[in-house]
Amino acid sequence: MRQNKFFSANMLKALGPGILFASTAIGVSHLVQSTRAGAEYGFALVWAIVAANVFKYPFFEYGSRYANATGTSIIDGYAKLGKWMLVLYLLVVLGSMFFVTAAVSFVTAGFLQNLLHIQFFPQYKLFTTFLLFVICVGILLWGKYQTLDKMIKVIGGVLLVSTLLAFVLTLWHGPITPVAGFLPPSVWSDKSILFIIALMGWMPTALDLSAWNSLWTIERIKQTNYTPTLKETLFDFNLGYWISAILSLCFVTLGAFLMYGSGIVLSDGAAAFANQVVSLYTTTIGSWSYFIISVSAFSIMFGTAIAVFDGYARSLERSVELLFFKPEKQAFLLQNRRFYIICLLVLAGGSFIIIAQFQQNLKGLVDLATSISFVIAPLIAVVNFILVGKRFVPKWAVPPFWLRLLSYVGIVFLIGFSVVYIWELL
Repeated sequence: MRQNKFFSANMLKALGPGILFASTAIGVSHLVQSTRAGAEYGFALVWAIVAANVFKYPFFEYGSRYANATGTSIIDGYAKLGKWMLVLYLLVVLGSMFFVTAAVSFVTAGFLQNLLHIQFFPQYKLFTTFLLFVICVGILLWGKYQTLDKMIKVIGGVLLVSTLLAFVLTLWHGPITPVAGFLPPSVWSDKSILFIIALMGWMPTALDLSAWNSLWTIERIKQTNYTPTLKETLFDFNLGYWISAILSLCFVTLGAFLMYGSGIVLSDGAAAFANQVVSLYTTTIGSWSYFIISVSAFSIMFGTAIAVFDGYARSLERSVELLFFKPEKQAFLLQNRRFYIICLLVLAGGSFIIIAQFQQNLKGLVDLATSISFVIAPLIAVVNFILVGKRFVPKWAVPPFWLRLLSYVGIVFLIGFSVVYIWELL
């Protein structure tokens, strides 16, 4: 039986997957959706952000828990439930990966255009996105997980510091004065409900991305040649998860204090939107910080984009291997990574086509991607919960009572809002 010490001399070797998760989460859900929530509704939607972070927490945690307890990814766990579940998960991946990657990449390209001051030249939109895709795929093929891990730790720290600084200065200055005749929008209109669903869909990120936690945990073990205790793995995960949750509230505050009631409408264009977000920081920190904030915002989105490419490619790769190849062939494919390369290229090509269709409608693309994620969340939640039961993990890895109880409440929460979303569409 494995003993779990709270800390060990090798704690730093366990750190990585949780920070990578935080980077993935802080991207679109925070820079775009949380800022929009504050700018359009003030603090009226804080409850939705808090609820999503709390009720989705167990199912993300289970990805890291399962990987530590079994030494395999939770996608391998899906295979233990039956081929039908693996097929279903593969359909989930195929149905969401192009839209999610497109949304993240489109926003990232907007921040790159803003950084390079080419946001007012429409002909550069697709070229910038294409260049971004080439760089992301190139980094993953050249540096693999090691480069991704190192990059995220640096750029995540930069954005954390700059966001907290902007947050404190915003509180110091206080909220702006609403324009004359400003009327707060109704939170319970059909339009608002659909936005709430989209907001929670990626808060802190899409629930099907919980499989990435397990994949990165396994990869980190391979990289360091150190198998952490369960508490070390969960410490790493919790550190990243709750940092991302706190930052989501910081972005809501920036939007609420600096844009709510101002009459300013957030742009549908990626570059123009990026310029507005960067301006939120410079308004409080000072115009001298524009370049620093532009670099920080682009960096975190760039890290998110790379993480999304890697996560979906790994998920697609592993799902197909388990479905169509025998164990000995799976080991060969994992070793030469040839199929991983194919998955990356397929993902890049399909996502670029989606971006070409939505290049004038950033918010529409983001809302579509986040809503898709929320509708499929209940399925992932139920399956992840099943896989950390006594049938599939050792007794020492079974979640405590309070976490199991939160899981039941979370499943009801996710199913309830998915039904509301479908009802609104009918």
